[in-house]
Amino acid sequence: MTSIDVPPYRPRPVSPLGVRTIRGWRLKAYGIAARADTPRPALVYAVWRAAAELLPEPDADGAHGLGFVVAHDARPACFALVDWWVRGYDLYQRYLRAPLDRPDRLRLLTTPTVGCVWELAVVQHEREAWIRHVLRRPAEPDVDGYLADVLTVSP
Repeated sequence: MTSIDVPPYRPRPVSPLGVRTIRGWRLKAYGIAARADTPRPALVYAVWRAAAELLPEPDADGAHGLGFVVAHDARPACFALVDWWVRGYDLYQRYLRAPLDRPDRLRLLTTPTVGCVWELAVVQHEREAWIRHVLRRPAEPDVDGYLADVLTVSP
């Protein structure tokens, strides 16, 4: 068996940062921070700016105009996830990174990245919320219920 040298897992706070409408999209926001309760405002602002630049038209390619963003003030760098729901069952994502000392300089990653263990907790919650409020109610999706259903983690 291969030995893996990693530091022990420690939970990080995950905080809902509200819902915004950007270019016709309704997006939930989350903040994750390694050294504080919430990410720095410069990173949160950069994530909203990135979402405005990266998201397609709300009805393009089956997109529903609904999704979520994550601002992660991590240890090696700053990370951002911009995720949106498409054609009912699909989740599209853009993953970005910025230097710790320049959280405003988010750049798209070209590596096949999905997220780290802390970010994946948000993705898992969003999957369950989407199933609960939209997919199990195809005749009357509860969009407001989906947008109000947020994850909070207090370590």
